[in-house]
Amino acid sequence: MAPVKTLPERTLDLEEIPSGELDELLASPCTMGAAEDEVESNPRLREATRILLEESGEDPERVGLWRTPHRVARSWEFLTSGYTANIEKILNGAVFEEKYDEMVLVKDIDFFSMCEHHLLPFYGRVHIAYIPNGKIVGLSKLPRIVEVFARRLQVQERMTRQIADTIVEYLDPVGVAVVCEARHLCMMMRGVEKQNSFTTTSAMHGAFKQPQTRAEFMTLIGTKLL
Repeated sequence: MAPVKTLPERTLDLEEIPSGELDELLASPCTMGAAEDEVESNPRLREATRILLEESGEDPERVGLWRTPHRVARSWEFLTSGYTANIEKILNGAVFEEKYDEMVLVKDIDFFSMCEHHLLPFYGRVHIAYIPNGKIVGLSKLPRIVEVFARRLQVQERMTRQIADTIVEYLDPVGVAVVCEARHLCMMMRGVEKQNSFTTTSAMHGAFKQPQTRAEFMTLIGTKLL
């Protein structure tokens, strides 16, 4: 589909819009797709957004919503980009042989994900530790692994396990520990509406199943309210 340079005629009173804002709107993409300098969005996601707006009682032709289907489509493509991510490409050879046999810990890794039950965000921090078995990984790769699994429709329990299992698969360490602390908007803004609750999940492999090693890890990450 060709890029849309101007918006089609609307039935709304455009005189109410400030001139500067109107110029910007008329030069912007509408629900038909992207402008010349923008990445095209998925037309099915745009149409799904338009249907959602209509079924919610909104008017997709309203000025404030002209670009919404395009924006939402691009947003969902980003929020679910973990489905197409390739772990090997992300690691990019950053696994190194090293004779280090003490705990490696990266904590307070921020993440945002989407609850698969209500399509609402949950967010928080992930703490990752591993004990090498002759191989270490570039530290920045651990947050990137978190992003792979966070940028999907998820449940916190599964995401925590997937992160730990991936580190086991690619590093074969003596042990791995992953703790995830998160707030869930599906509990905060709907349903039970409990704004101060947060959820903690963990996945422990190898040496971290031993009480002493687990206790050391839990002490190092501490406990904190998000």
